[in-house]
Amino acid sequence: MIRDDIKAATITAMKAKEKERTATLRQISAKIKDRDIEERTSSKEIDDDALVTSVLQKMAKQRRESIEMYVTGGRDELAAKEQGELSVIEGFLPQMMSEDETKTAIDAIKAELGADSMKDMGKVMGELKSRHGAVLDGKLASGLVKAALS
Repeated sequence: MIRDDIKAATITAMKAKEKERTATLRQISAKIKDRDIEERTSSKEIDDDALVTSVLQKMAKQRRESIEMYVTGGRDELAAKEQGELSVIEGFLPQMMSEDETKTAIDAIKAELGADSMKDMGKVMGELKSRHGAVLDGKLASGLVKAALS
């Protein structure tokens, strides 16, 4: 399980006195605990790896946006710090689908659902996320679905 890998990596980083890596791993653990607390009130059961992956994806997206803003603002030292955190987070994420794999999945779902216009975009995206959510780049998929349906 990814959660166990994160705990083991935290212990290893602490023993190796890697302050930045330890801090990032502790941030990840805190976000996962926050999400666990949110899910206690939810009636639906979510797979643990899916929950952890969604937390990691959200954190990675936030880091990418921050890096972009820091670089634009000329704050390279802060961008470098965020990049370091992003590399730690990405180390625990599963390999994302390539553009070709995403196109293939979209074509299959489009044919299955009989989707042929932009009105069907929500259906296609919903099905795509339910099947491949953990390894899907949402931004890429959204653009590809728009292109396929227009």
